[in-house]
Amino acid sequence: MPTTFIRSCHPAGLHPAAGSPAYDPRIGPSTDRTFSDRRAAGRVLADMLADYAGSDVVVLGLARGGVPVAAEIAGRLGGELDVFVVRKLGVPRWPELAMGAIASGGGVVVNDDVVQSLHISDAQLQDVIAAETEELSRRETVYRGTGPPPRLAGRSVVLVDDGIATGATMLAAIRAVRAAGPTRVIVAVPVGPPSVPELLRGEADDVVIAAVPRRFQAVGQVFADFHQVSDDEVREALKR
Repeated sequence: MPTTFIRSCHPAGLHPAAGSPAYDPRIGPSTDRTFSDRRAAGRVLADMLADYAGSDVVVLGLARGGVPVAAEIAGRLGGELDVFVVRKLGVPRWPELAMGAIASGGGVVVNDDVVQSLHISDAQLQDVIAAETEELSRRETVYRGTGPPPRLAGRSVVLVDDGIATGATMLAAIRAVRAAGPTRVIVAVPVGPPSVPELLRGEADDVVIAAVPRRFQAVGQVFADFHQVSDDEVREALKR
C-alpha cells in the first residue's frame, strides 16, 4: 500500500476535509468518570457501539495500549480483532518531541509547524520515517507473526486506542485505513479532550468517546490502572 503523506500547519498535525452531514459523534458525560483499567473502558465502549454488533466489522487496536480496549469491543460485537501499529516520528536529538506519526499501511502525518520551527531538513525527516517504518514492520511481525492482516475493503472498521491527546496518531491510522477501502471508519476511545470530535470531522465517519474530563490533562488520568502494556499482553489479547 502506498505511503499517504499529510503535511499540515495545524497544531495537532491535522488537515480535516469537509465533514459528512451524517457525522454525529457520541460523547460520554463531561465528568470526572474513571475506569478501573483498559478492559473496563472497552466494555463501556462496546455498549456505546452496540448498533455495530453482528455487522461485518473489524476492530483494530492501536498498539500497544489500544489492544486490550479493542479486545473487549471485538468480543462483545462479534467482530474480527487485529492490531494496528502507529509510530511517533520523533524530532532528531529530541525524540520525545513528536513531529508526526506513521501507521500500518503507509499513512504518514507530518506537523509542518514543528518541522519548520526546528529547521528539520527533508533528509532528516526521511531518515526518521525510514527508521520508524522498519520498527513498525518489526512490531507487526512480533504481534501478528507472518499472518496477513485482515481484509478491510467493504467492511466497517473500528479504530480503538486507550485515549486521544493531540489526535495526530489517530489521524495517521484513519488515513492508512481509508486507503484500504472500508465502508465506514469509526473511532472509539475511552477518553479525550472536548476538541476531538471537531479535529476528526471529515476524517472519521463516527467518533465514540466514553468520557470527556472537565480538565483534560493526560489519557492516564481516567484509569486506576494505566500500566504500560507489554508485547506479551498484546499477543495474548489477539488470541482471544
